Amino acid sequence: MSSKSFPVVLAGVSLAALPLAVMAQSDNQADALDPIVVTATLGPQTVGESLSSVTVIEKDDIRRQQPAEFRDLLHAQPGVNVVSDGTYGKTTSVFLRGAGSAGTVLLLDGIRLRSASAGIPPWQFLPPELIERVELVRGAKSSLYGADAVGGVVQAFTLEPEAARQGWVELSGGSHSLLETTAGVAGREGRTGFLAGGVYSDTDGTNLRAGGEDKGFRNAGGLAKVSHRFDQGGGAGVTVFQSEGNTEFEGGDTDFLVRAMGLHLEAVASDYWRTRIQFSESRDEQDTFGSFPSVFDTLHRSARWENTLTAGVHEFVLGTEATVDEVEGTSQFSEDSRTNTAIFGQARLNFGPTDVMASARLDDNEAYGKEETGGIALGHQFDQAHRARLSYATSFRAPTFNDLYLQVPFYTGNPDVDPEEGQMVEIGVSGRYSHWFWDVAVYQNDVDDLITFVSDPVTFEGTVENVESARIRGIELSSGFETVNWDVNAAITLSDTENRDTGARLPRRSERNVRLDVDRLFDQWSVGASVIAESDRYNDAANNSRLPGYGTLDLRAAWNFLPGWSAQFKVDNVLDRRYTTSQGFGTAPFDYLAAGRTYLASIRYDFRQ
Repeated sequence: MSSKSFPVVLAGVSLAALPLAVMAQSDNQADALDPIVVTATLGPQTVGESLSSVTVIEKDDIRRQQPAEFRDLLHAQPGVNVVSDGTYGKTTSVFLRGAGSAGTVLLLDGIRLRSASAGIPPWQFLPPELIERVELVRGAKSSLYGADAVGGVVQAFTLEPEAARQGWVELSGGSHSLLETTAGVAGREGRTGFLAGGVYSDTDGTNLRAGGEDKGFRNAGGLAKVSHRFDQGGGAGVTVFQSEGNTEFEGGDTDFLVRAMGLHLEAVASDYWRTRIQFSESRDEQDTFGSFPSVFDTLHRSARWENTLTAGVHEFVLGTEATVDEVEGTSQFSEDSRTNTAIFGQARLNFGPTDVMASARLDDNEAYGKEETGGIALGHQFDQAHRARLSYATSFRAPTFNDLYLQVPFYTGNPDVDPEEGQMVEIGVSGRYSHWFWDVAVYQNDVDDLITFVSDPVTFEGTVENVESARIRGIELSSGFETVNWDVNAAITLSDTENRDTGARLPRRSERNVRLDVDRLFDQWSVGASVIAESDRYNDAANNSRLPGYGTLDLRAAWNFLPGWSAQFKVDNVLDRRYTTSQGFGTAPFDYLAAGRTYLASIRYDFRQ
């Protein structure tokens, strides 16, 4: 069987099994595999109640998979394409439901992380050792989160204290001279919790191109947080996160710093009214040395106020948000700051087995004007296990500072460029039982006014214009099985992306993805494997440069050999495939190669009181 047809056959088998799944009801059906999420709506809801397509990666999943980078958790999850210029801290883009690399929002504990100049979140600089949960929400969410939530939202939640007093230290080593140390302390005293943790990693890296030299990566990450719960409900908390270091690439290296700080206050005003305010700031600073030296420092500040009102089983959220983006560096910008103000609202209505959710938001940006977005979703629960959902939502992707204001040789930003605008419709059905679940979603997203680079063929002067449109449609299938001894999760994504003006596929998106994670759990140890397969993709908009598909196999094992002591060992890319998901541009394009077979061993000590 060819690798090209393999995902399609798996999809057919899964679809054929759906009628059997619908019949597999039992008296002990439960919501064990229907976790509470907060990103899909403005408040806690189960995955089913959120009327959205959501994938949740829990703390135990992260610990078992031992990801070398945060992006490893996202690879081939439903609706996700990950593209990288190599392994270990290299430039990474995440395409969620085919949206552009700047069309997915990344939140860290509710704080938005992104570069205001390039518009892309710093996926490659987020240490997974400081993350305990990830919510991956697929679908247009600009009516809740504003600009750039065209394909969806990924929210990472940092570590939380679990006991009165706890601490941990972990030492790891592996291929490419990788050395890593992780340590932290945390605790709870009454209603107050605190945590401080850090991670330091250093590797010589691997060659990014055939015959090239190894390109290293060094990262130091830290997390500090304090929270307090009020007696009458609500609470307050402070979070400070930082990741800094150096990453090498073909032609130079970059010193980077990503910092996020947030303060939130939540109060219960009455039995029917809760209010929450959050102040946050995030920085993305990159100082690049080498053939093309540059400095790009961006700052994002935000103040957000949400009010939740309840009326019986119905719930309403009203809020406002103000943000400021600033950019500075060696390149010249005709404008170096912009402000955005927004008002938004959401209604969650329940009529027995039927749910209705409506949301709307108005953004007013001094750079590109007003943008109105909205969404409506309907859901129906047929019985305790089975649900169906239907939704429609609009979205927009804001032009970046580079799009609007950057002035460098042979490129001038276009201050008149408009935001990209999307319209997404989705239908989904799901079944959730005591030990397993399945979910199927079909969607189409029509995106207009794509921001596209254009250049004069005579002078070679370039800029950006709104000259293209795109249609993105697909089907996502996911299923999972969980018992005391087994944890299994599978995902299949089939998509079709098209530039409606040229008929070409959108660049850097694979159209068939498969992921399978299997772990066998014993009393004191566990073994597991992950299989990822992705079809071919094109590196360029003209579809002249085709990158072949690939498949990888990862193996892992863990052993709790003494109270508080554990050891882990993993082998990534067992088949030693040097695959590529992107190419370097220039007079002589080259493939950016992912690392081949790699090893990692670690030993950890945890104490709790």
